[in-house]
Amino acid sequence: MKHFRKSDKDAIIILLIVIIIGLVVFPLLKDSENEEESPNKTEYAEKQGRNSRKKPQYYKVPEKQYELFDFDPNTADSTQLLRLGLQPWQVRNIYKYRAAGGRYNKPTDFARLYGLTLKQYKRLEPYIKIEREVMAADVYNGSHSDFRHKKDTYSSPHDTTIKKDSSLIAYPIKIKDGEQININSADTNDLKRIPGIGSYYAKRIVSFRQRLGGIANVHQLLEIQGFPESSLKFMNVGESTNSRHLPTITKIRINHLDLNALSRHPYIRYVQAKEIMNFRRLRGPIKKADDLRHLPSFTDEEVERLNPYIDYSP
Repeated sequence: MKHFRKSDKDAIIILLIVIIIGLVVFPLLKDSENEEESPNKTEYAEKQGRNSRKKPQYYKVPEKQYELFDFDPNTADSTQLLRLGLQPWQVRNIYKYRAAGGRYNKPTDFARLYGLTLKQYKRLEPYIKIEREVMAADVYNGSHSDFRHKKDTYSSPHDTTIKKDSSLIAYPIKIKDGEQININSADTNDLKRIPGIGSYYAKRIVSFRQRLGGIANVHQLLEIQGFPESSLKFMNVGESTNSRHLPTITKIRINHLDLNALSRHPYIRYVQAKEIMNFRRLRGPIKKADDLRHLPSFTDEEVERLNPYIDYSP
């Protein structure tokens, strides 16, 4: 400091004083500003908190809507059962029970449906209206009240079904052991007379028969998922399955159809249809089942299953 002039020393001292004052006063001013702003920040935080409470932190899933109306669990279709609020797998259980010959005789029987909760049953119980099943013996003996008053509404004892009037629902009478029904000519009403077959499997049989072009062997029906094997003994195909020409089978002309037409048959996969087309192009018409056995994608079982549906004419 001794080398500085007096005026320089005074300037340095003043600068130091200013710096000291700045270091002391500036933090105090900053604190006061923060105190003034803090109410606003607190108010903002409170608003944010209120807004966050108003907004739900989850998605609200609407409850499944259902309708309530009178229904008979023995005859209600899947659309009606789903409208009542039942789950699809519960509807499938009802269909399986009915297809196996089961019947709900009173509302409490419906409570035994697998998977039906107590809440569901209590909701549906007042709307379960089960029509009384008329037994053939009641009709023929005249013990049924409607029969005594309306005898002309029923068929003769030689008929296999009961005609329904305004107060009576008709149910098919099941055939007995030793009796059989031709599944290639029967309609759904005839098929429902087979023990174990209800509306569901009767429709599946008709659909399966139409897609194939006829049933060559009753055991083909086991390809339908869940089909009751015990019902097969009540069925026949109308002709011996050993016959080379079954009149009830619609055959496909394997040497004339194109790729798409061949692959539409339920027993011909697309890759098999391509191999058939290649065989015809390279070696000429397919003349017998053994020609199909030489194709890589065909097994012996598949050839045997397909053979009744093939017309080998060139």
